Amino acid sequence: MKLGIVSAFPPSKITLTEYGYHLVKNFASLESVDEILLFCDETSEAKVLDFPHSDKVTVVECWQFNSYYNLNKVTKAVKKHQPDKVLFNLQFMKFGDKKVAAALGLMLPKALKARGFESTVLIHNILERVDLEKAGFTKNPLLKWIYNSIGNTLTKFILSAQTVAVTIPKYKTILENKYKKDNVVVIPHGTFEIPKVPDYPATLGATKKVMTFGKFGTYKKIEILIEAVELIRNRTDENIEIVIAGTDNPNTLGYLDAVKSKYREVSQLTFTGYVPEEDVERIFTESAVVVFPYTSTTGSSGVLHQAGSYGKSVVIPNIQDLKEVIHDEGYRGEYFDPHSAESLADAIQAILTNDAYRLELEKANYQAATAYPMTRVCQMYLATFGYVTETKINKVLA
Repeated sequence: MKLGIVSAFPPSKITLTEYGYHLVKNFASLESVDEILLFCDETSEAKVLDFPHSDKVTVVECWQFNSYYNLNKVTKAVKKHQPDKVLFNLQFMKFGDKKVAAALGLMLPKALKARGFESTVLIHNILERVDLEKAGFTKNPLLKWIYNSIGNTLTKFILSAQTVAVTIPKYKTILENKYKKDNVVVIPHGTFEIPKVPDYPATLGATKKVMTFGKFGTYKKIEILIEAVELIRNRTDENIEIVIAGTDNPNTLGYLDAVKSKYREVSQLTFTGYVPEEDVERIFTESAVVVFPYTSTTGSSGVLHQAGSYGKSVVIPNIQDLKEVIHDEGYRGEYFDPHSAESLADAIQAILTNDAYRLELEKANYQAATAYPMTRVCQMYLATFGYVTETKINKVLA
């Protein structure tokens, strides 16, 4: 098989870059894939092909973030290289944070279909479950209506693909009921790397690191985490370091600098900035607990799956999408009210002060993560390239 994959790819900093890297890496390991045509974004540095079988990968840099020419350039590149199948690694702001550029990129599945190419689209979020205000799009009711209307049209373009894969079962139900389509399948997010069984510490060290990881400023707010840890410090003699790993969301540039300034008097508050791939494992393994200070979600959480793969306990907001992922895939954690620092403090404290409970959560999350390694997820995508039936997907899942 000559497989085309449309995705951002390291060293790019565009959303879903890391997911694209692990998709390509694991598809390359499969014997049934002879060549991967990586239709990726342009970067000044060479693409990171540091994995086995990378000789199977042909890099085709053919699009740029926020470019109005991506629809034409990607279509021409696919037509030139003639892949047997095409897999898109998408979310709604994949091709830009400018609305027109983003929309044009999402027309690609329809454009390729018109030219005779069969594709599967992995869509990480759906507009029906995105809070436009919290995600940093708009507060204006009229603009919300306009964006939703445009989003409905773009979703129809995406659904013109042979198969559309979502990571949360509820998304499948929503798309089928609203758009009357029967080509939507559920394929789990998957776990990027499965390290060896963690060396679970029976007790934590003198300093307990409470870590959060991501792009912050829209629905991911770290003020509540800082205030929750301060509450724990006032209640107990716990020695806690707060680790903020990641960068600003593109829609809220300057957010982290503003938080640093506001909380400059808070002790043991560390901002790591962008975390390169080679440092991800260390950031997670050094942490006592991973916290998700979210007020809403836009899909499944890659950070949750990473935390599980490193055998980490997690503190999760009481939000429906994340609860569904945890329930469906077997993860466990402490829940908190996303609008209450006191509730978050209680959840963190429950784990930090109870080693037996922490170990129980860590082992459960590692077990959940190992159930869906990316190699298995890639095999499920291969199943979608034929005639798709629930029975076929279920056989791969088994």
